[in-house]
Amino acid sequence: MTITARFLAALFTVTLAGIGIASAQTEIKVGVVSTMSGPDAQPGDEMNKGIDLYVKEHQKDLPAGVKVTLIYRDDTGANPDVAKRLATELVTRDHVNILAGAVWSPNAAAIASVATEAKVPFVIMNAAGASITRASPYIIRTSFTLWLVSTPIGQWAAKQGWKKAYTAVTDYAPGFDAEGGFTKGFTDGGGTVIDKVRMPFPTDDYSPFIQRIKDSKPNVAFIFVPAGKKATAVMKAWNDLGLTKAGIKLVTTQDVMLDEELPNMGDAPLGIVSAGTYSNAATRAANQVFLNAWRNAYGEKPIADFMSVAGWDGMAAIFDVVKQTNGKFDGDAAMKILSNWKTTDSPRGPISIDPNTRDVIENVYIRRVENLNGKLANVEFETIPNVKDPWKEANPPK
Repeated sequence: MTITARFLAALFTVTLAGIGIASAQTEIKVGVVSTMSGPDAQPGDEMNKGIDLYVKEHQKDLPAGVKVTLIYRDDTGANPDVAKRLATELVTRDHVNILAGAVWSPNAAAIASVATEAKVPFVIMNAAGASITRASPYIIRTSFTLWLVSTPIGQWAAKQGWKKAYTAVTDYAPGFDAEGGFTKGFTDGGGTVIDKVRMPFPTDDYSPFIQRIKDSKPNVAFIFVPAGKKATAVMKAWNDLGLTKAGIKLVTTQDVMLDEELPNMGDAPLGIVSAGTYSNAATRAANQVFLNAWRNAYGEKPIADFMSVAGWDGMAAIFDVVKQTNGKFDGDAAMKILSNWKTTDSPRGPISIDPNTRDVIENVYIRRVENLNGKLANVEFETIPNVKDPWKEANPPK
């Protein structure tokens, strides 16, 4: 054989080997529809950082020859039509294996039909409207629902002996859920909601609504607004109008007592009690592992919060699908795993997916804002274990 012939034969062998290596590589594409620009991008940034961090830390745990690729698309805010279009493009153009993300409930509801038609699993990592998982058999949720956190804080408020409450919530579906959950918990405990207001979305001026609360003189107010800078705007209005000095107590959800926003609120949140599924101050071992990885990746700022953890856990569920199937799955096979998924390694404590509702079961923590080592923190002082979404419990499918 001539030198040229030997060279060509060697080149042919190398080329075939290269093709073999390429064909052995299985790429799992995860299409993330998130909010990455506009005035309400903060929650999306927190969620995305949790997603990215999990992949960075655990890509090495995947089967040999398998990798997970994240493809992000920016819905720019609560824009259902945009979110649906982006999800459609991810499925038809990018051929993603799994859809994920969704900061806003209207966006998640719009994506549901895309997941159903394409038979592509959709892992919701934030959107908290209670009914969304019923919109498609291809949805699971790893975050929470507003009923899940609002009902316990209503129950807690009633146990304090407060008899008169006022509710103020953002005027969209998650706000209605928050209002409904608190009202149910508070009135079942013997309290009365003397008045309520639904605040426009979007708005950053909460003073007129906080003034209404003050004028009504309740024992306690329950407020819900979407997580982000709006939480600080609420607390500014509350502080400026002197409701604490007037003797009115405030209870809320983790959306308003947001770990990342506490440093921006001054001393106004001190003593405020909220219900949530996670606190950055929690001493659980799994949380310390998560926070160490977070700080190594991002430094002391931004501060990880419940949206970060829901993104982290959502990717943990997706990685379990990949590992159990060696990356060879279709939508139905993935949903069998996702619908029964559980872990004890979440930073927020044990979580699982209810196979009957495909919604999350998790601990709810009652937290109080305290000064911890010179910084404000949501300190967990009561745990309600393994809570299922109360709305679904009270409203079974017909």
